[in-house]
Amino acid sequence: MDHKRDFSVNDRLLRICAMAALIGAVSTLAAVLLLALIHLFTNLFFFGAFSLAERSPASNHLGVWVIVIPVIGGLIVGVMARFGSEKIRGHGIPEAIEAILFGKSRMSPKVAVLKPLSSGIVIGSGGPFGAEGPIIMTGGALGSLIAQCIDVTAAERKTLLVAGAAAGMTAVFGTPVAAVLLAVELLLFEWRPRSFLPVALACAVAGFARASVFGTDALFPLDTAPPQMISLISCLAAGLLAGALAAGLSAALYKLEDLFGKLPIHWMWWPALGGLVVGIGGFIEPRALGVGYDVIGDLLHGHVAMQAAVAILAVKAVIWVVALASGTSGGVLAPLLMLGAGLGTVLSSVLPGHDAALWPLVCMAATLGATLGAPLTAIVFAFGLTHDSNALLPLLAATLVAHGFVTVVMRRSIMTEKIARRGYHIYREYGVDPMERHHVDEVMTREPRTIDADTPLREVLATYFGAGQAHRAYPVVRAGAVVGMVDRSVLTALNRETSAHGEGTSISLALDQRNERLPVVALPGESCRLVAMRLAVHQLERLPVVADQGSMRLVGIVSRSDLIKPARTHFDEEHRRERFRRFRRQITAPRH
Repeated sequence: MDHKRDFSVNDRLLRICAMAALIGAVSTLAAVLLLALIHLFTNLFFFGAFSLAERSPASNHLGVWVIVIPVIGGLIVGVMARFGSEKIRGHGIPEAIEAILFGKSRMSPKVAVLKPLSSGIVIGSGGPFGAEGPIIMTGGALGSLIAQCIDVTAAERKTLLVAGAAAGMTAVFGTPVAAVLLAVELLLFEWRPRSFLPVALACAVAGFARASVFGTDALFPLDTAPPQMISLISCLAAGLLAGALAAGLSAALYKLEDLFGKLPIHWMWWPALGGLVVGIGGFIEPRALGVGYDVIGDLLHGHVAMQAAVAILAVKAVIWVVALASGTSGGVLAPLLMLGAGLGTVLSSVLPGHDAALWPLVCMAATLGATLGAPLTAIVFAFGLTHDSNALLPLLAATLVAHGFVTVVMRRSIMTEKIARRGYHIYREYGVDPMERHHVDEVMTREPRTIDADTPLREVLATYFGAGQAHRAYPVVRAGAVVGMVDRSVLTALNRETSAHGEGTSISLALDQRNERLPVVALPGESCRLVAMRLAVHQLERLPVVADQGSMRLVGIVSRSDLIKPARTHFDEEHRRERFRRFRRQITAPRH
């Protein structure tokens, strides 16, 4: 039992953690740069000033000319995507997922440069997006580029890519725990110390680095009253409505994307068309333009009247869906926060409960979690943005209801639908592989039949591979140590190649003359999954199991059929219904 551990050992973990810490610092700098670019372009486009001061595009005095600004931004980004890199299109997270799962986590230097620049232009020209999607893509690209400069595996490169992406999100919002959960729920596709620890360390570094630049205060500080029992009913209603909003937004997005795909013009011009809709929406409701962190804060603190909240919700939803469908560059988190908070503001006068300020926060998290398919991220993210511990229980109830609603009514989330349309399906449920839970010594055949190394070839062929053949292959041993593995095809080849040496040639001599290397073996403490991969890599059917690679002492043999034994147990656990107790009604005789 000494070889069995809760987690696998990785002797390269410290090195990867050190690289992740460096990437966390670099991603923080990239986030600061991206925010500066957004401020710069906002001032240039809406106020004609070369300044890094934070200003909202809603305070512009352009009048009807505001319609033109997003069109100009869309034209610029369309040209950048056409002649620079098409990878800058979209909101960043699906592109990161695709690179992780289908591109061996390799991203190009162009993406690291053009993604923040294009996003700064789009958002600065009024695009209704957040900075988090672009910085996730940019941080991921930086992590991937650094990993491509050192000797790492594809799995380690994935870890460093995700470390950069999660650190970037931490630097923008100051929510390191939520960023780690986002990595687990959306990007890593595993739960292992080898990936979780480096990503968490990168987020911690980014969190400390961000604090030195922006401080440690919550982005939207809030303090609601403790929840009451009546709030549970309101949470259920809010969760269902937030789930419906999330499903509607996702469906509308891809319907519009299909319509853009049918246009008889090159996709380079689509962002400009989307910008036209953004400009019209911004003329109708200026507060729907740009990132809108100030608007989110006002919605959460009840500083927006009901009529204004309805207008912001309607206009923001339309321009965000159209702009994103047009293939421009921007994030989804901040718009979803605003839309959810707007929904909560509308519902706050209707839902029974103790604190009207709670519902914008609850609907914000529920809409985000349902849209992304990441409920834990949304719950912790909302807490990290507000530091409101009293809201945790309502956040949990509403967000899980919304997530359950969307899981039932939608096949894929907004994150995976785009990837599916490119021909890749992503299965997002996590589970422990039954082959990881079991080791070779639990499924192997002990005391297998062996062939002595000094046995002549002709005798081996007649005795072991004759009419009474019991097994497909046999280990060849000398004094209990494995020297080779033979099946009928190998033995026939050996017999043909050594026929000139006479019939007395032993099988060990034949293996030596053929320059056979030491056989591929398995160890008793290795997982069934690891040995299954070894069989696949070497295109083998079975392996001898040895006590250790020094002595090569044979202790068993494991085949492909042995390795599927854990799957049978897993099948029974998943599909066989059992009842261990039955309750009988006691029937008493009527009294006379």
